[in-house]
Parts: sequence; structure tokens; C-alpha cells
Amino acid sequence: MNIVYELLKKVPKGKVVSYGELARAANTSPRAVGKLMNVNPYAPTVPCHRVVNKDGRIGGFASGVENKIALLKKEGVPVVGGRIDERFFFYFN
Repeated sequence: MNIVYELLKKVPKGKVVSYGELARAANTSPRAVGKLMNVNPYAPTVPCHRVVNKDGRIGGFASGVENKIALLKKEGVPVVGGRIDERFFFYFN
């Protein structure tokens, strides 16, 4: 399994991670992370719905943005005005 997917499995329910933060931890680019999220064969074990833009915007999702928002809300992540507050962001050490 790709390192990006392995790292993403560490993001707990109730948190999100930015494409950039995930890229930094995996030593790759945010664009490469986005491409991997789009073809994630391990969902929901690898929770690609927890990856968002660095400014809290939801970003894309293969099964639709509304589904992504529903999954995040189910996990306790509030989405207000199409954004997620920074206090819900996860950062790798």
C-alpha cells in the first residue's frame, strides 16, 4: 500500500488533514495526493473523505461533495459554509 494511504489511515475520526500536510508527511506533492485520493481502492479503510484543502474548503470527492460532507458530519466534523474550522485539522509530527 502507498505511504500516502498508510499515513491517511492514522487520521482519526473527527479530524481532517490537508492535501499539503499529507503530502509533506509523505514527501510528495499535494497534487500527487489528490490524484491518489481520486483512485483510492481502499475506501473506506483509507478515509479519503478526511482530506481537504488547506483553507478548510471541502475539495473534490469521487462519489460527490455532498457524500463527503455527510461522511464528515457523521464523524463529528462540522461543515459550515462549505468549510471546516482549523481546530478539526490533524497534523503529523
